Amino acid sequence: MKPVINYINSLLFPLLPETSCFALKRGLLRLAGAKIGKNVRICSSVHIMGCGELVIGDDVWIGHEVFISTTSRIEIGSYVDIAPMVYLGTGTHRIDADGLHSAGEGISRNIKIEDGAWLCVRSTLLPGVVIGKNSVVAAGAVVTKDVFPYCCVAGIPANVIKIYDK
Repeated sequence: MKPVINYINSLLFPLLPETSCFALKRGLLRLAGAKIGKNVRICSSVHIMGCGELVIGDDVWIGHEVFISTTSRIEIGSYVDIAPMVYLGTGTHRIDADGLHSAGEGISRNIKIEDGAWLCVRSTLLPGVVIGKNSVVAAGAVVTKDVFPYCCVAGIPANVIKIYDK
């Protein structure tokens, strides 16, 4: 993503109607360097920051007040639904128990969300996770490790609570 254009987008998005002008929002994000598929619908209150890569497939919904922070790569498959107030972040720190700050060296790890997944309201995806195909991340869950396809995870940290029959 191009930080300057992304910053300008952060000023323009709030001026647009929350759940319309989707083609314009897709175009603005493409100008900033994101790869955006067809029929992607992004609410105006979404916050996207960072200089990493953002790839979004077709027919994706990104809801109100979602926060996307990419310092490496976030890949969102097709037919993914992201509910309001979800957090996706690729950056973290190594713990430095001996330093003045416990948050030591900064590191980045990619996030991948496979086709058909559903991230429910206020869920959090931490750096380095893969959300499997057609999986559900329950409301408020904090995902710290990969989620298998066709299952539902919930809790802090998120654990499998249901496996779906295909």
